[in-house]
Amino acid sequence: MMAVAPENQRGSPFFQTSGRDVNEEEEDGTAAVLLSVLVQRGQLGLCFYDSEDSSLHYMVDAPDNHELHLLSRGSDPQYKPEVVTYPYVDFGLEVGKQRLLSAYLPFLPACVSEMDKMSYLSSCITFDSPLMLRAVGALLKCLDRRRVGVELEDITVGVPILQFHAYTLQEVVYIDRDTFSVLQIFKSDLHPSVYKLQSGEKEGLSLYGILNRCRSKFGSKLLRQWFLRPTQDLAVLQRRQEVIRFFTSPRNSDVLNTLQASLRNIKNIPGLLRRMTLSNTKVTDWQSLYKTVYSAVCIRDSVRHLPGSIQLFREISEKLSDDLHYIAALINRVVDFNASLEENRFTVKPNVDPGIDEKKRKMMGLSDFLTDVARRELEHLDSRISSCCVIYIPLIGFLLSVPRLPSMVEKEDFEMEGLEFMFLSEERLHYRSQRTRELDSLLGDLHCDIRDMETAVMTQLQNAVLERSTSLYQVLDLTAELDCLMAMSSASQEYSYTSPKLGRHRKISITQGRHPLLELCSPVFVANSFQSFESKGRIKIITGPNSSGKSIFLKQVGLIVFMALIGSDVPAKEAEVGLVDGIFTRMQSRESVSVGLSTFMIDLNQMALALNSSTGNSLVLIDEFGKGTNTVDGLSLLAASVSFWLKKSLMDVPHILLATNFHSLMQLGLLPTTGMLSFLTLETAMNRDELVFLYQLKEGICQSSYAANIATLAGLPTSLVQRAVEVSEYYRTGKPIKRIDKASSDEQAKRCQSVVEKFLSLDLEDKDLDLQGFMKEELLPSAGELLNRN
Repeated sequence: MMAVAPENQRGSPFFQTSGRDVNEEEEDGTAAVLLSVLVQRGQLGLCFYDSEDSSLHYMVDAPDNHELHLLSRGSDPQYKPEVVTYPYVDFGLEVGKQRLLSAYLPFLPACVSEMDKMSYLSSCITFDSPLMLRAVGALLKCLDRRRVGVELEDITVGVPILQFHAYTLQEVVYIDRDTFSVLQIFKSDLHPSVYKLQSGEKEGLSLYGILNRCRSKFGSKLLRQWFLRPTQDLAVLQRRQEVIRFFTSPRNSDVLNTLQASLRNIKNIPGLLRRMTLSNTKVTDWQSLYKTVYSAVCIRDSVRHLPGSIQLFREISEKLSDDLHYIAALINRVVDFNASLEENRFTVKPNVDPGIDEKKRKMMGLSDFLTDVARRELEHLDSRISSCCVIYIPLIGFLLSVPRLPSMVEKEDFEMEGLEFMFLSEERLHYRSQRTRELDSLLGDLHCDIRDMETAVMTQLQNAVLERSTSLYQVLDLTAELDCLMAMSSASQEYSYTSPKLGRHRKISITQGRHPLLELCSPVFVANSFQSFESKGRIKIITGPNSSGKSIFLKQVGLIVFMALIGSDVPAKEAEVGLVDGIFTRMQSRESVSVGLSTFMIDLNQMALALNSSTGNSLVLIDEFGKGTNTVDGLSLLAASVSFWLKKSLMDVPHILLATNFHSLMQLGLLPTTGMLSFLTLETAMNRDELVFLYQLKEGICQSSYAANIATLAGLPTSLVQRAVEVSEYYRTGKPIKRIDKASSDEQAKRCQSVVEKFLSLDLEDKDLDLQGFMKEELLPSAGELLNRN
């Protein structure tokens, strides 16, 4: 069944299940699958429910194009689903969240609070994909209406959800929003212009920002889609690599510059064709279309001289057909761009339509002819009128125009024999005479006739273009891809990237890798290598002082793998990357107020996603997991997580990089000895009392966090750091920690002696003695202070 809600400006949602009725499920044993999809502004949210195992599957929001190519990948032309319409209101975001909270989850206790249920659900399903959540809400309502799987149960029994599964489309690499953020693949900053602070953002220092050198708007848009949807399709990646490899060659730099200059003129083809369909084209639209088609022909002609062994070049040569040359020649022959810009309307060149040419000739000779007519009209006018002229006004026709005399004050004064008064404008009276009527009859409304005839020509030209619109859409697709690949080629040349070797294996090998963003900000960058083989060293635990570069190394590996999965060259001397199916991170605790979860709970959700969803082909990056709670609990959770992966079969262990300051993880022997586990650290050196970071990765375990040295570098007071070192040493050796604010025994004795002497000096027989005041002011405070210190 497919249920399609009425499409409007906000999007178009629909459901889909198997072609047979849900009520037939029990009769023939076929499970029902209900699919809910929401498409809005180029984004796709999707989920489905499988009644066979009562599982709900969801996909994070993904970009899609105007023809929904991504969605069509999952459809079968022979498949005829049932269609049912639902109102758009069923797809509300807040309504969807409430339905998810109210869903029947049999594995949770009935008494569980809403907050605890939200905490659990946040670990099962991402709340960062609003379209998907809206689709889930509508799907749950559909399930309740149809009573899927519980048709014979009491009405109070809801449709059960026993499992939640995240999934991605085939060959698409899973990356969530946290990973995009922590790796700085995208980064939005406020626009520096005060005029654009309220209207938009600009791309900050990010991987997309340094690689996006596209010359066309649609090239930038396609590149963003590649970033949002990295692929495991080896054929697609190799197709991209061969083009990048060609343009990174210095001898092809002239071709690169020529093609990029032509790409600047590729405009919004879908928008142009849409306005043509509505007959709403402007002069600038025809200019843009002509430049686009002409530039596309230039690109095709240039590419035809390039190696035909490269697939993209071959497709451009073949698919950019002669229709483009025909369209360019036709527009150039028909449209008079100079006259069109002057008159701000579509104007036809001479020798296109004889009828238009004849009327334009009449218009051009009209000035001298009207001067002669005005001379004859003046002979029959009042002698007081010294001059007149005959003018032509579109839509009104020919009129006799005379100056207003001083005696003409009232409207009655405007009347003249044989003339029909029309209007007064700028101290001139306009009349219709017998001769002007004859001119209207003889020449007609020339201006309107010319416009109507030129509009008819424009309509014919539009139809000719629209008949060849397929060729124009191919221009957009192929030139956008070419633009993206040349942009990445330019970045590769400037930053000295290298082409990675890709293969269907489970190995990642990076020689002298560099962080693509940090190397642009640092005058000196130390390159480090990374090796993760199929049968050993897949889990790497990295220790080292704070600020030694552990997090940077993790991000560096993640970015290099990501760049390889979009077909880009990578910042390394050599790289061999096996195709991974997902990149999972637990590195950054994002803002938690809006989701109502503690920071540590969000950390746990990120870790749960990596533990539950990673496979033997995934890359997992973990930085300082467990620091959000007390040391013992955090260390226990970290050790249990690593042991969880180590207990898996060899083929199911992902590539894992784990940075931690829990040295007890190794010192207490909490992890088993296995070839799958390796330990790395970042080198440091001591220059007298100063800690020097070398940022060089080596095998081994760091024995100290050097927290005191880091604190000194951070500018903490020296006395504070020295005291911290003392307390740390006492704690490490098990000795009692002495309070620095505790008085010595000699000071306590002197204090007691002073109190006793004051008491002995009192004259107890003195009637004016305030003994209670002395006890309150002197004895009790001193005694209480001594008791507290003891």
